[in-house]
Amino acid sequence: MRLRLLIFIFFLSINSFCQELPPIVKYNSSTYNAGNQNWMISQDKNHYVYFANNEGLLEFNGSNWTLYKSPNETIIRSVNVIGNKIFTGCYMEFGFWNRQNNGRLTYTSLSKKIKSKILDDEQFWNIINYDQWVIFQSLSRIYIYDTKTSLFKIIIPKNNILKSFKTSNSIYYQTANDGLYEIENGKSKLVTNNSIIKNNKIVNIFSIDEGLLIHTQFNGFFKLIDGNLTKFNTEADSEIAASSIYSSQMLSDSSFAIGTISNGVFILTKEGKVNYHITQNKGLSNNTVLSLFEDIDKNLWIGLDNGINCINLQSPVRSFSDDTGILGTVYTSKLHNNKLYIGTNQGLFYKNYLNGNQFKYISGTKGQVWSLFVHDGTLFCGHDSGTFIIENEIAKQIFSQSGTWKFETSPINRNRIIQGNYYGLSVLEKINNQWQFRNKITGFDYSSRYFEITNNNEVYVSHEYKGVFRFFLDSKNTKASNLYTYTNPTKGKNAGLVTFNNTIYYAYKEGIFKLNKKTKQFEKDKSLSSVFDNEEYTSGKMVLDNSNKLWLFSKNYINYFTLNKLSSDLKKNSIPIPSSLTNSMLGYENITQLSNSNYLIGTTDGYYTININDLSFKNYSVSISDISINKLNEKLTSFSITEEGKFKYDENNVTFTYTVPEYNKYINAEYQYLLEGFQDEWSEWSAKPTVNFKNLPSGDYIFKVRARIASSTPENIAVYSFTIKKPWYATNFALVLYMVLLVYMFLYINKLYKNYYQKQREKLIEENNLLLEIKELENEQQLMKIRNEQLSQDVDAKNKELAVSTMSLIKKDELLSVIKEDLKKSSDENSSRSIKSVISTITRNISEEDTWNVFKEAFDTADKDFLKKVKAAHSSLTPNDLRLCAYLRLNLSSKEIAPLLNISVRSVEIKRYRLRKKMDLSHEQGLVEYILSI
Repeated sequence: MRLRLLIFIFFLSINSFCQELPPIVKYNSSTYNAGNQNWMISQDKNHYVYFANNEGLLEFNGSNWTLYKSPNETIIRSVNVIGNKIFTGCYMEFGFWNRQNNGRLTYTSLSKKIKSKILDDEQFWNIINYDQWVIFQSLSRIYIYDTKTSLFKIIIPKNNILKSFKTSNSIYYQTANDGLYEIENGKSKLVTNNSIIKNNKIVNIFSIDEGLLIHTQFNGFFKLIDGNLTKFNTEADSEIAASSIYSSQMLSDSSFAIGTISNGVFILTKEGKVNYHITQNKGLSNNTVLSLFEDIDKNLWIGLDNGINCINLQSPVRSFSDDTGILGTVYTSKLHNNKLYIGTNQGLFYKNYLNGNQFKYISGTKGQVWSLFVHDGTLFCGHDSGTFIIENEIAKQIFSQSGTWKFETSPINRNRIIQGNYYGLSVLEKINNQWQFRNKITGFDYSSRYFEITNNNEVYVSHEYKGVFRFFLDSKNTKASNLYTYTNPTKGKNAGLVTFNNTIYYAYKEGIFKLNKKTKQFEKDKSLSSVFDNEEYTSGKMVLDNSNKLWLFSKNYINYFTLNKLSSDLKKNSIPIPSSLTNSMLGYENITQLSNSNYLIGTTDGYYTININDLSFKNYSVSISDISINKLNEKLTSFSITEEGKFKYDENNVTFTYTVPEYNKYINAEYQYLLEGFQDEWSEWSAKPTVNFKNLPSGDYIFKVRARIASSTPENIAVYSFTIKKPWYATNFALVLYMVLLVYMFLYINKLYKNYYQKQREKLIEENNLLLEIKELENEQQLMKIRNEQLSQDVDAKNKELAVSTMSLIKKDELLSVIKEDLKKSSDENSSRSIKSVISTITRNISEEDTWNVFKEAFDTADKDFLKKVKAAHSSLTPNDLRLCAYLRLNLSSKEIAPLLNISVRSVEIKRYRLRKKMDLSHEQGLVEYILSI
């Protein structure tokens, strides 16, 4: 019983998660950085979407979210874009937002004009526009604002207002326990007070050909035709009745989207049939739907109690998500006998393709399923535990010796199948209409996940860790021979091998290589390898479908190649679905053709289908949403996006943000930009919606950006021109100033040079004059020297004359003394008067005083002031001492001085000794030397 209960729960779980749904884009509060709850949604002409959020007005442009705090920091309950203004209502406040030149929104209050008339604690839950009027609805009143006159009219019903509605040509509102009213000529008019209306809250009202379709909270739809109320039944009435409807919306195709409090979203056809029922278990972020809105591209936006979701109802993609993990990761799939089989890491499952809505587990296949293969009406399953044949949803194992990767029909015998196993290749053979294991192929024991067989039994095997092998298979399919290992291309992670257009291709991170049939070597195929350009490589897995399309998977694209009908070149087609969104297992990507244009692609949590014929991409318009600049290490500041920018020289870090307001989950926009004045070529295509240019030099720039979706042609190029000003020292004025200063400096330097050379000239003249003067002085010195020498010679001559004169006097006195002595002797003997007279005359002529006076006069003439200098130096000297000094100055010896002083030589020596004493000469100093030095 326990086992049966578990099986029942297992199948019940599978049954509840098998509906294929349109893609759901999820945005949680951490993504958009605002409050959890979103009460109302609207969209402007630029396709930007706005949400009345708990924390303010939330804007989404397809790339970036921006939150504008409510004016009084309360919950914004309502939002509606009317023309170029975004009207919002919150707690005791309503008004509108305008977009400024920098792309930011600013708020203008309307309620301040009638502040005294607004009730205390009043909140505005709905905003409706009708012609020139904007209607703000609270739970107590309706405020009608005339946009032309800026005047207000207030409608005050007797009971509380439950909700207001707009149809194609009327405005309605419902009051509690009263009925449904219509506003005509600014006044209320009762439409119906039917008990059903009185006792049921109206969620929405829609115009239909017959009248009105009224949607109630618990009792579903009612038609109001000519005052008569009749029930409009749907398939979901019973389920919806238990769910409590909070919001609903009629879609552009006349179908209905219904949001519940606890049971997610129902999508009903216009006839009332359930198209989708999407809950939290099926992909919604939350089961409580507060608001619904269909945008211009027919996406359904859902404001949830916890987050925002966007359902791509028109997408050619449909997804099946297994949030329970019961099915697991899908590795392979196959459509066989109108049944869809999917092989996962949990086993093999199937369901009826056209009308089945639940997957069933095939007993005995628990574990990893690698591949599914159909041959001659038989479905083969490659499994981790071997090979199974699936017949009547029963698995029969025919091979269990090794895990099975792949199957290929033998080119020489259709009753044989070559299968790639964990340990080489083996053969299955059909005998007596029964498939059974025949033999393992000897001579090759490596894992054979990818292998291809040519018509002449030549086998090529790709091994992720060993590279590519080639060998021959004998006609009996029993033995491998002539094994050859390729050195080029080399091994590669997630490498793949496939035969396409009768050519074997090998793919790994270095590109895609095709086998040259003549040389049997691999050569790089540039056309196919282009899918791995710009670091797009994720996997070399290649899949060939039933219509001869070759599929490859890269980081941002799913690519497929077809044969070109007019040339031998392959035609490339790209679907911009990134691997990050598909959740595919890298290296194990799988795609199965379900019909001519419908394909199934396995993911880690289910699968999704895509109709390639419906992949039409319109050309979206790209716009620049923000331009920010900043100085080094400072915050970004937004600038006008409508006017040409002029930035300071140090505001040269410029950030551009651009967007395409496209909200498809699996189709991403790509951008390409160019900055004229800085770069010459367009950048590579990138999904990043922003670019930053740092340290731009001063100059004029033109920024251009364009966008594409898939292979669509860019519809427009957004252009923004701006200038980074030169620093003040590089402006034209500064350059003129520099020129003036340069000219002035030139003139000044010229003047300095002139003055310098003038001074040099004057200096040179002065130096020449000085040289001349020096020359003259030298000449004068020479003359002076000559004169001094002459004078010295004259002095010497005078000295000689003086000495001679002195000697003459000495000789004369000596002679006269001799004569006198002789005359005395004669007079004694023969005295006479005449003799005495002669003696008297001689005595007068040898007078010592006369001799000194004559000498002194001559000495003073020869050696001027000597005697004065000696007297001044030695005041104690007597005239006799000065006389001795004079004789010593003439360098006379003591013997020569004695007659002049009329004393003996001994007396002269005594005088000299006394003179030394008076002059206080040291023992070492000579008297004559001292006197000569004076």
